[in-house]
Amino acid sequence: MKKFMDENFMLTNDVAVKLYHDFAKDMPIIDYHCHLNPKEIYEDKAMKNLTEIWLYGDHYKWRAMRAYGIEERCITGDASDYEKFMAWAKVVPRTIGNPLYHWTHLELQRYFGIYEPLNEKTADDIWKKVNELLHEKAYTVRGLIEKSNVEVICTTDDPVDSLEYHLKLKEEKGFKVKVLPTFRPDKALNINNSNFYSWLKALEKAVKKDINNYKEFLAALEERALFFHSAGCRISDHGLESIPFMAASEGEVSSIFTKALNRENLTQQEEEKYKTYTLKFLGKLYAKLGWAMQLHMNVTRNNNSRMYEKLGPDTGYDAINDADTAFKLTMLLDALEQKKSLPKTILYTLNPKDSYVMATLMGCFQEEGIKGKMQLGAAWWFLDNKEGMQEQMKTLGNVGLLSCFVGMLTDSRSFLSYTRHEYFRRILCNLVGIWVEAGEYPEDMENLEELVKNISYYNSKNYFGI
Repeated sequence: MKKFMDENFMLTNDVAVKLYHDFAKDMPIIDYHCHLNPKEIYEDKAMKNLTEIWLYGDHYKWRAMRAYGIEERCITGDASDYEKFMAWAKVVPRTIGNPLYHWTHLELQRYFGIYEPLNEKTADDIWKKVNELLHEKAYTVRGLIEKSNVEVICTTDDPVDSLEYHLKLKEEKGFKVKVLPTFRPDKALNINNSNFYSWLKALEKAVKKDINNYKEFLAALEERALFFHSAGCRISDHGLESIPFMAASEGEVSSIFTKALNRENLTQQEEEKYKTYTLKFLGKLYAKLGWAMQLHMNVTRNNNSRMYEKLGPDTGYDAINDADTAFKLTMLLDALEQKKSLPKTILYTLNPKDSYVMATLMGCFQEEGIKGKMQLGAAWWFLDNKEGMQEQMKTLGNVGLLSCFVGMLTDSRSFLSYTRHEYFRRILCNLVGIWVEAGEYPEDMENLEELVKNISYYNSKNYFGI
């Protein structure tokens, strides 16, 4: 029997062991999609205890705690940080089969040198040891980032954001990690949202101009994109519950926008026409700027309305959407391609039923001279686990080119989540090792080294140009 999470954790054959330890393990990290707070990076925040760095805002852990029946006061409520940690420690041994179990122990091992499993018996000692370490300079936010061998961090930012802390970090000489913004205009697309009008006022403030019509609105979005570009942004991102596509003229969409300005209710068709035209406008803009466009699709958000009223969004009440994808996504990509304005695009699905749809569809829109222009995004959110990662890579290998894959990201709000890159690299090396051991691919170490290093690091570096 193998030891628990030793140096060859998840590596089940000799080829996998060599690929990981010799080639993948020490490659730098380009975390091209995350939800870290740039202010905390700039201020080099020191966390006061393990709960703050581990449980604040982590809805993955919150969902597991709720599933075990932990009272909400020990999750998002007024319990002390120690009580919340002890509640999590009670749940951890019950998370067998969930990646949270592996992530939890990878983080304890890599950052704090703790190799004993976390449970109710060990929790108090682990709490004291970690909290003592967190007072050291090496365990501030920047210390953790540097310890993780991170080269680039791409945060997720609203178009109205001032990017104050990105710009300050850009001027710093001592901190060598690039912290770049990502353009996330979801609030610009969600025209039927009750907060759209207040967000529009924030956009006016950002561009220092009144926005009285749709033409001025698009001009404001472009101005903000250019500002983001000057701050180092090279990636956009869209969170879409489902793909919109309903053709309309600019005049028709202008009338729809005017209705929204007048606080009139829009029909579902009007909303979809607006979203379609605006998304196409943005896609063309991204292509002109040389950006990559990320489309995160098929999620239903805030499903528990009572808890949404109590806690707000991003608190663990989202789920997989089973909306149809193929037809409208095809139409959207083709509309941009017809104008020769389809940017580099990464397609993420939260529903595994769409993986083959997207993997085959992206093959219709590749471009001469751009390796892997269209990408099947890394296993995302509820699929971000051992089987999900394996299936994403197998799907890509079956109908596309795994060798062109831009690899892993954290999609996290935690500064300890860089171990997810290690988790992914181990799974990648083991998968390739299985193919080699089975005689399905030659044991050509020069070629395999290139493959593993490219997927771990070089493909993303070259694809995003950062």
